[in-house]
Amino acid sequence: MIHIEIPEADITITQRKQVRTADEPVIKDIYGFIDFHQIPRDKGGIFMFYNEAGELLFVGKARKLRQRIKRHFEDQVSPMKHHRKEVYQIDVCVVESPMEREIYETYIINEYQAKYNIDKVFFK
Repeated sequence: MIHIEIPEADITITQRKQVRTADEPVIKDIYGFIDFHQIPRDKGGIFMFYNEAGELLFVGKARKLRQRIKRHFEDQVSPMKHHRKEVYQIDVCVVESPMEREIYETYIINEYQAKYNIDKVFFK
């Protein structure tokens, strides 16, 4: 039996409404998220999208986390393109090893039955 311990999230961002005073600039949100700057730009890892009820929607991996996560909210080819409004929370785990990213992604998709992952699924 293989035992895989999922790493704790290094960064968690959630949808939120901007609260600002009259002299503060407006930060343009992307589907309610304004904290993408907290996600490392040049680090690799895995990310998990959750809805407001805490249900796991999607798991992905990336060599450059911020670019890849933002692409899921902008691309027309993303598997999340019809479900973007459901995403309420994003958990990010920095994992530099490409092999470890692959293992974690596949394991999490299948162990927690991510709703919108269609590749690497063994539980159907």
